[in-house]
Amino acid sequence: AVRLSREHPGLFATVGCHPTRSSEVDKHSGGADAYFAGLRALIDDNRDIVVAVGECGLDYDRLHFAAKDVQNKYFERQFELAAATGLPMFLHCRNTGGDFERIMRANRDRFSGGVVHSFTGSADEARQLLDLGLYIGINGCSLKTEDNLAAVRTIPIDRLMIETDCPYCEIRKTHASHALLATGAAWTAPDAKKKERWDSDSMVKGRNEPCMIRQVLTVLAQLHGVSEAELAERMFENTRSVFFKDVEYDF
Repeated sequence: AVRLSREHPGLFATVGCHPTRSSEVDKHSGGADAYFAGLRALIDDNRDIVVAVGECGLDYDRLHFAAKDVQNKYFERQFELAAATGLPMFLHCRNTGGDFERIMRANRDRFSGGVVHSFTGSADEARQLLDLGLYIGINGCSLKTEDNLAAVRTIPIDRLMIETDCPYCEIRKTHASHALLATGAAWTAPDAKKKERWDSDSMVKGRNEPCMIRQVLTVLAQLHGVSEAELAERMFENTRSVFFKDVEYDF
């Protein structure tokens, strides 16, 4: 990600250990201390393009990749990176039974802010994250059911961020949010072709391309009763205030 950001102006990177990869820390040849020292060095050497610590957090839906105790241990270590660098956090929370909130609350004075991305929780869980001063990231996976839509409606627009989580998490026809696409502003997705037939005017079939973030915007605008233009501007400012306060950019 850092290399791609160097090669393509306008891209930015985060540096951290995803919870499903946290079992790799103990396998590092120099041990955990060397692993996290390497992450710190990567951040320090690229402060102009690294905008957050992460993606980090807990994922109890995929414990076959890393056990709970391992995930918890190395999630805690990443607050050290946030405290040392002053960077915000890009966060992951999936079915953690309150452990994520507990750890976040215990370490809240060690990081400046952040976003919990790909939110799929309840209205109560959203409120807990908002109470911690966090932003909440929404994509197609956040908008599958009527309960999801009800929870997202409770998130104020000044705390929303938007994402695709590509290449996954598209809005599908089976999702409760799909019906809202027909009532929003008119936008037609590019044609999708199999990768063998791809051209620059098309998407790759079966891949949730970045341009599909427009569908998420359409649904969120419908849920919050505001124009897409107003909501897009608000979420842009939200993103800028968290990740780009100390970064030079020209969007």
